[in-house]
Amino acid sequence: VEGISMSLLILLTVCGNVLVCLAVCATRRLRCLTNCFIVSLAVTDLLLGMLVLPFSALSYFTEWPLGPTFCNIYTSLDVMLCTASILTLLAISLDRYLAVTMPLRYSSLVLPRRVAVAMAAVWAVSLAVSFLPIHLGWNTEDGKVQNLGPEEHGECKFELNPSYAAVDASLTFYLPLLVMCWTYYRILRIARGQARRIIHTRPHLNNNALNSVTAVALREHKATVTLAAVIGAFVVCWFPYFTMFTIKGLKKQTDFPSKYPIVVWLGYANSALNPVLYAALNRDFRSAYARLLRCGKNDNKCETHFRFILLCFVRLMYFILCIQHL
Repeated sequence: VEGISMSLLILLTVCGNVLVCLAVCATRRLRCLTNCFIVSLAVTDLLLGMLVLPFSALSYFTEWPLGPTFCNIYTSLDVMLCTASILTLLAISLDRYLAVTMPLRYSSLVLPRRVAVAMAAVWAVSLAVSFLPIHLGWNTEDGKVQNLGPEEHGECKFELNPSYAAVDASLTFYLPLLVMCWTYYRILRIARGQARRIIHTRPHLNNNALNSVTAVALREHKATVTLAAVIGAFVVCWFPYFTMFTIKGLKKQTDFPSKYPIVVWLGYANSALNPVLYAALNRDFRSAYARLLRCGKNDNKCETHFRFILLCFVRLMYFILCIQHL
């Protein structure tokens, strides 16, 4: 049962994030700078589903059969892709903050080349905090590269020392989380103020101006709600992992991933959940999904069925995690 549930989660992660990338590429309304970050996040989750999750499932059921070198590469990929997800979500929150707080300057501040530099920086930092420490032994207590000793044959451990655990968790999760919470708190306050101003200026605007202002405010509000839900789901899925990661690192324990599979796979489930959140909270994504799945001419009816399928998917994800916990 556990093997089936893990396989299903891997399949949903890969298919869902491929669908996100195709939806943005095939739909003109979705081709905006904010969605460049969403595509980057989808690519990260897709790589996690293809390059990490299958080997995590393999190591759960059997001894590690692929040798210590590939074990360290697999561990580094796991850390790198997780970090890239966090930093991409941080970039998304800052993008939304600029869009809401500086709407008139947003188009001059958020330029394509700056978005490209931001995404390159995300991947460069993610690479630096994963492959570099693990392959130089900075994460181990004795300074030696993990899993290379003859006594560790058949094992694939992720060793932690207090310094690495504290620095890695702080820089790649807790500090970005604080920044994201602050930006969305500010966005919420500004959005409420904008809504009140629109209501007060309604009598002084003609219908065309009112419709234009309302449409812009509504579009920004929907994008913010969608991305806030993505970040909220990320916190729920990954907070238990990083809490255990920090505690085990401070206690100098090396059995964290293997002894707590439910915590690890709860984090992995976030990679399958993000595409669902886009569709459930954003009509443009939902319509793009429906067209890609060739629902035919009855788009409205198809969207209704699609939302029902998404609800069933969320319940299925919860069922999978409950099974793994048992």
